[in-house]
Amino acid sequence: MDKRPFDPKTDRIVTVTLDPNTITSVDPDEVHEWRIASYDLIDNNRFYPARVSATGPYALHLSIIQNHIVLDVRHPETFKPIAAHYLSLTPFRSLIRDYFRIRESYYEAIRSASTFQIEAVDMGRRGLHNQAAELLIERLKNKLVMDLETARRLFTLICAVQPYAARVPEQDSQLPTILFVCSMNSVRSPIAAALARKHFPGHIIARSAGVRSGKVDHFVHEVMEEIGIDMSVHTPHTMDELVASSFDAIITLADDAKAAVDARGLQAQTMEHWPLEDPAEAEGTRETVLAAYRRLRDQLDARLREALPNMLELAQKSG
Repeated sequence: MDKRPFDPKTDRIVTVTLDPNTITSVDPDEVHEWRIASYDLIDNNRFYPARVSATGPYALHLSIIQNHIVLDVRHPETFKPIAAHYLSLTPFRSLIRDYFRIRESYYEAIRSASTFQIEAVDMGRRGLHNQAAELLIERLKNKLVMDLETARRLFTLICAVQPYAARVPEQDSQLPTILFVCSMNSVRSPIAAALARKHFPGHIIARSAGVRSGKVDHFVHEVMEEIGIDMSVHTPHTMDELVASSFDAIITLADDAKAAVDARGLQAQTMEHWPLEDPAEAEGTRETVLAAYRRLRDQLDARLREALPNMLELAQKSG
């Protein structure tokens, strides 16, 4: 396939999100690592998916499935899927190990070595990045098209998130699964799933979805940041993207969500309907709207603290 010239206005990634179930950490150094890698990639890149009619710019959503990183390209506003590709980590293992080894040598050299030694280590680091970038371009040939600098930055991001690849695959996990569904997976269901993960870390797999496609809501980011939850990793998903049809618990948060779950025939040991007002419909000043989002957050927080222990107990007994 012949590559076309890059259009700097459309052939680029403008946002990067991560799957909070498979790529998550409470270690501030690890969070800082993938945040910086994401920002660097967004800041300067040339990128487009091959063999698709959609035009950019693009959103890139990353998730871990066994020994693969899934590169999920989406529309940056609607988050409608455009193309998804599985990238095996096996060919990159030695390069990733060398990346961390050289990175530590570089930081050590900055602290105590001469300028000549720093330059020597930096040259080795650049050489490793070029080698990895060329391998990345080759492995994604005819799938995702990017220039060398973009491949270098993407490799850095892969290094930042790859430690999570050793996790137990979700489909093989014995943890109870809970699905939250609302209208557009922009406000109510992602907040509920994030709160569930916060209160029961390592004890559940919490997913969220919408009846139809929604957009990122920055008021959600703001009110969740207030309680220490980073929602910048969230990408809205629709029910059509669900792989599973059976869960330990399903909680619907809007009337159209309940109707859609019933129509789709999704099954769960426990199904509850919590119809909550959508704060995105609130009118008034910015503070008035934020207050509506905080009320929703706090309502969900209290209800989940009360309801989820019983749901988890039922799931364990039936399991």
